[in-house]
Amino acid sequence: MKNQVRNKVMFIVCLLFGLLFIQAGVNKLYPFMPMPDDLPEKMTQAMDALVQLEWMLPLVAIVEIVGGILVIIPKYRALAALMLFPIMVGIVLINIIQDNRGLPFALVLSAILGWILYDNRHKYSLLFK
Repeated sequence: MKNQVRNKVMFIVCLLFGLLFIQAGVNKLYPFMPMPDDLPEKMTQAMDALVQLEWMLPLVAIVEIVGGILVIIPKYRALAALMLFPIMVGIVLINIIQDNRGLPFALVLSAILGWILYDNRHKYSLLFK
């Protein structure tokens, strides 16, 4: 019974986590959410730099969309966590270095990803042999 509740909670958390990454990826390809007007200059410069590298934003968007879809499916959750890990590191670093207003949310997302990675640690054992 306890395991069923845990699995349901994990599924709901992963569903919301995945949907958030899918939304973020789609927004990078087809912007539908406006950027805040009060972004610090450093954050605006960082975003402009990403746009200058024409291939970077679409690549990040595709990884976010595919990772978001896969994290919802329990069978592929371990792979999705590995895909989203570098994206999450970037999100946290940008929020630490450029603009720390989003840092609490980034840390919550990092904790969720950490939980997913920890929950699937047995699947990663071959990577560390």
